[in-house]
Amino acid sequence: MPKKKTFDPIILMSAIALTGIGIVMVYSASAVVAMEKFGDPQFFLKRHIMWVMLGLVSMIAIMRVDYRELRRFTYPLLVVSIILLIMVLIPYFSKTVGGARRWLSLGPLSLQPAEIVKLALVLFLAHSLIKRQELLKDFAYGYLPNLVVLAVFFILIIIQPDLGSVLVISIVAFILMFVAGIKFSFLFTTFLMMLPFLYMAVFRVGYRKKRIMAFLDPWNDPLDTGFQTIQSFLALGRGGFFGLGLGEGKQKLFYLPEPHTDFVFSVMGEELGFIGVSAVMIIFLILIWRGIRVSLRSPDLYGTYLALGIILTIGIQVVINMGIATGLLPTKGLPLPFLSVGGSSLLVSMVSIGVLLNISEHTA
Repeated sequence: MPKKKTFDPIILMSAIALTGIGIVMVYSASAVVAMEKFGDPQFFLKRHIMWVMLGLVSMIAIMRVDYRELRRFTYPLLVVSIILLIMVLIPYFSKTVGGARRWLSLGPLSLQPAEIVKLALVLFLAHSLIKRQELLKDFAYGYLPNLVVLAVFFILIIIQPDLGSVLVISIVAFILMFVAGIKFSFLFTTFLMMLPFLYMAVFRVGYRKKRIMAFLDPWNDPLDTGFQTIQSFLALGRGGFFGLGLGEGKQKLFYLPEPHTDFVFSVMGEELGFIGVSAVMIIFLILIWRGIRVSLRSPDLYGTYLALGIILTIGIQVVINMGIATGLLPTKGLPLPFLSVGGSSLLVSMVSIGVLLNISEHTA
């Protein structure tokens, strides 16, 4: 398969632009919080830049590896992912934040295994769907093995608990399997079987049920369950069309919870206004469009599934994060790719872009 001389420059420029905007917004959103908690207004910025540099190096390295060679690492990466998910459940290796045990402690840094799992499962599904291409219409040999692997990871992640990551992976996996040709009846039946478990996971767990109630009517409890959504509304509303100006936002001053992670989009809306958030959304749309284009033009099905899985993972997280900030979805701790503080998310996103760039070098 002949290689193009260059990768898709628009994908690279979009990712770099989003990363650069992320650096600026992380500093703006976190400086006051960092000063209050750690006595250093650049505390989160320094950590974020370190992850950005690591991500850039990793992206450049992975884009030089032929994407077809990644198939050899499919199962080793799955094994490593399972080990990491088990380790995160052991108090000695992990730390608890907000009642959830999702992070491995690595000295001054932390690693979230669920972010690695998202890429690992995309690699697995791309490999498995090709391997079982002639058996995809068969439930026992074409569909069930994929479902079993997904179920193992879902159980380990939901124990943490991290329902958001499970939902992202589920959506990506079901779309990939549908595109590959697995019968819709198999997927729909699985969805129906998952509904009771989803109901138990949401409405039988106190804080999740409260989030759903707050989503339906945040003003019913403005000082508790509806607080995050209302503060996000205020931030976006105050920004208006042109924004208050970079660094001039007020809701990040201990009103808006986690302004540098889950609600960085709200801070952006307050400081950069409709114009600023629209520009960021356009860059994301360009990135998603070019990713889908690479998927459609890939010389083989493995590249097609891999590129589609990568861009779906990024795109779905963008939709969910922005949906939460604008009150269109219930609150859930999920970072905005490239823009939120979160080393694991940023690193995996940039590695994923590296893979996507390599695939683009082989497109027709």
